[in-house]
Amino acid sequence: MPSRLKDHLNSRYFEAANQLTSKKARRRIIAYVESYDDIYFWRTVLNRFENDKRYFEVMLPSHQKLERGKKSVLMNFIKGRVGQDMIACVDADYDYLIQGVTPQSKSVLENPFVFHTYAYAIENLQCYAPSLHEVCVAVTLNDRRIFDFEDYLTQYSEAIFPLFVWSVWAYRTGNHNQFSLSDLARVIDPGGFNVFDPQPSIERLRQKVGHKVKQLQMEFPDNKEQYLQVKTSIKELGVTPQTTYLYVQGHSLFDNVIVPILSKVCNRLRLERQDEISRTARHYTQRRNEMSCYEHSIQDIRQMLKKNNGYTLSAPFLHVQEDIEHFLNP
Repeated sequence: MPSRLKDHLNSRYFEAANQLTSKKARRRIIAYVESYDDIYFWRTVLNRFENDKRYFEVMLPSHQKLERGKKSVLMNFIKGRVGQDMIACVDADYDYLIQGVTPQSKSVLENPFVFHTYAYAIENLQCYAPSLHEVCVAVTLNDRRIFDFEDYLTQYSEAIFPLFVWSVWAYRTGNHNQFSLSDLARVIDPGGFNVFDPQPSIERLRQKVGHKVKQLQMEFPDNKEQYLQVKTSIKELGVTPQTTYLYVQGHSLFDNVIVPILSKVCNRLRLERQDEISRTARHYTQRRNEMSCYEHSIQDIRQMLKKNNGYTLSAPFLHVQEDIEHFLNP
């Protein structure tokens, strides 16, 4: 049986099954997501909407194939194959910001049964600045604040914002071959920095961004008006110069910006805790036991970041929840 026909029948099956079950039974709504990592995020989104009348089951789009990713979700479950009992939940990527200039963007924005993150991807929300200190505490069991994540990511965002506008412009106008997401990611990689003196990192970043902006201005000298229109437009969509980091390529932010910062901060916090244990232990055996206990209690940075759900007060997350609320209570 062709996969599209099978998916259509699955959707009809879930609708029919919900109609045939007892009025007292809870309605099941299938939520298809892109990857295994997305299951936990969308479970966090959907939790608050479950009650004695309905519940969600979050899963990948196919039990028969190992196909994953946004295109798999959208190709299989748009055009009549999603509905009241079957929804698709995807990363926004640039589909939100380019506002329907491609068929995929149009589908993501206009299909009432497709929901997206508003932020570029779930990785961006996992890196939500106000929650990163809690990630450090979970990793190191040390609650001392030695780094201001919110201030750094505000300055980082302000530094990259002018070039980010160019990136959105490139994808809205079909010029992404001249300036791709990979090109942007290379420029906005902050490189190494000192935990106790991050300012030089920001200054180097501003210089790199300024150089690339001048290069693009020379390549597209008649683009000023379009650039300003895109700048106004993305601000209206919720992007601010202070929160640009939420809208850049998610895995690049996660791997090239946040994990290196967290690694340096957490390493410092671990050393502080280990020094404290060494200083306060009364004898060798106590020190060895305390150190062993501590080493077995600390966690992996990447795993803690992936499980971080401190983004629940962020603007994109609240926007997603508003969309789900409207879907359930039109």
